[in-house]
Amino acid sequence: MSLKQQVMEQVKQAMKAGEKDRLKVLRMLTAAIKQREVDERVELDDDQVLAVIEKMVKQRRESIGQYTAGGREDLAAVEQAEIDVLADFLPEPLSDAEIDALIDRAVADTGASAMADMGKVMGQLKGPMQGRADMKQVSAKVRARLG
Repeated sequence: MSLKQQVMEQVKQAMKAGEKDRLKVLRMLTAAIKQREVDERVELDDDQVLAVIEKMVKQRRESIGQYTAGGREDLAAVEQAEIDVLADFLPEPLSDAEIDALIDRAVADTGASAMADMGKVMGQLKGPMQGRADMKQVSAKVRARLG
């Protein structure tokens, strides 16, 4: 079953169970998927659906930071609840050791030795890490390794 079909199945289950908050998040996700399909005139595959989910999670993490800085813990909690629903569709996250090993392999494969090579390294890491690691943190680790 594709990731998109899994989302649709979860919508049905949430409707039957009367889980209004979960249903709201799932409907936002299906709307985002359909919007991207309409805009690009394509049927999204699992990797593209995963990218949509990652973007939504990233937006919510940024919102949590802003709400927390503004003293609005109630709104931050709502955003965190939405992340929890979206996280059900993300693959198992990588451990720090796995991330470091992938970075080491990418640096070795690309022959990177300076900050100018960071784009090559990040390009190689994006595929295997998509949805499994926070790319902002990965970028900081790569920057520290090359800098």
